[in-house]
Amino acid sequence: MSFAGKTLRELENSGLRRQLRVHSGEILNFSTNDYLNLSSHPLVRKRAIEAVELFGAGAGGSRLMAGNLSLHEDLERELALLTGMKTALVYGSGFLTNLGVLTSLAGRNDVIFSDRLNHASLVDGATASRAEVRRYRHGNVEHLSDLLRSSGSVGRKIIVTDSVFSMDGDVAPLRDIHKLSTAEGCLLVVDEAHAIGVFGSGGGICKELGICPDVITGTLSKALGGYGGFAACSAEMREYFVNRSRSFVYTTALPPASVGSALGALEVINSTPGMGSSLLDLAADFRKKLVETGFDVNGSASQIVPVVIGESPAALSLSRSLEDKGVLAVAIRPPTVPSGTARLRFSVTLAHSSDDILRTVSELERL
Repeated sequence: MSFAGKTLRELENSGLRRQLRVHSGEILNFSTNDYLNLSSHPLVRKRAIEAVELFGAGAGGSRLMAGNLSLHEDLERELALLTGMKTALVYGSGFLTNLGVLTSLAGRNDVIFSDRLNHASLVDGATASRAEVRRYRHGNVEHLSDLLRSSGSVGRKIIVTDSVFSMDGDVAPLRDIHKLSTAEGCLLVVDEAHAIGVFGSGGGICKELGICPDVITGTLSKALGGYGGFAACSAEMREYFVNRSRSFVYTTALPPASVGSALGALEVINSTPGMGSSLLDLAADFRKKLVETGFDVNGSASQIVPVVIGESPAALSLSRSLEDKGVLAVAIRPPTVPSGTARLRFSVTLAHSSDDILRTVSELERL
């Protein structure tokens, strides 16, 4: 048996093998990141079609070659306005954004201080930078402070954190982290992927709190319902990334349809600033009902609501039973989450009604 076959068998035996599946459009979907239900919004679709009709199917090259379209710069202006930052730079995806930002900011003589539960793109970006990576206990500012003060590095110190954590739905103590980064002279990078469009009238948690990190990273593929990523920062930092961020320099520019759909999504968000608040109210009701029923939602404070089961086989079994009842909530297992914390990750979206919430909680309780 090949090494690949052996590995797959081991994953199967431990309940950790992943497989691609096509899900029916009729199912009640709690595993999408389309939080504001904008991927099928008429205006979003219209703007995507208009962009293709005007600019074609592809950008034709990297932004530094022939692929820099006026549409890209329009989107960057709108993203800067949304986040409250000076400017922004659009990347091919959220993953490419974090990879490009961290590998250009840090090198061999630098230290990255990373929350233990940061997204894989932040983990990989930190590792690929070749900087020393020191992980602090999840959300623990005191531990972060101890690590900063015990570091003997003479290079740059960079704190990296998600704002909303993708598997737990909890929120980082950003005000305290920002205060610490300022006091210690650190760069601060905050990934707002799951907060953009939802918190702060769409601008994210940093904007809601009135704090300004050195770089905010985000994605166009969650609340904005499309595809792509961005870094919001100062004008000087943007030019630095244009020159030094390899995942920007050496990647074909984002296709016009993706840029157009993002601009359409921002139009909707700007004209309906209460969408995020409505979503958070719906998620709070879901959490309340789950807790009253006896489920562990693991400190969620956002539209991401985990139901922690424990072992992977049990989480898989519950997920499959729910799907048989027409509810999709994919089981999340190690290494995505720590061992012994396999869970169903529910994403509440504006496609869900109060009746959908009641039905889902009732099915969970019965199962």
